[in-house]
Amino acid sequence: MRSGTWKVSSLYRTGSLTAVARELARYKLDLVGMQEVSWDQGDTVRARSYNFFYGKGNKNHQLGTGFIVYATE
Repeated sequence: MRSGTWKVSSLYRTGSLTAVARELARYKLDLVGMQEVSWDQGDTVRARSYNFFYGKGNKNHQLGTGFIVYATE
């Protein structure tokens, strides 16, 4: 298992999570903690071969943390 952390600055822009998942696959990472997610609710989202679990930031699209996990099918 390969793990890491990433301060993404913002996943608020369209397509950002897909771009992150592409980079994680390129580096063959299985588990990554993420800071500065900037999403205003908490949930789980699928992006390519990864599941992204994230917690609540605030209504101004600031803060927020999460982690992304490689999901075998």
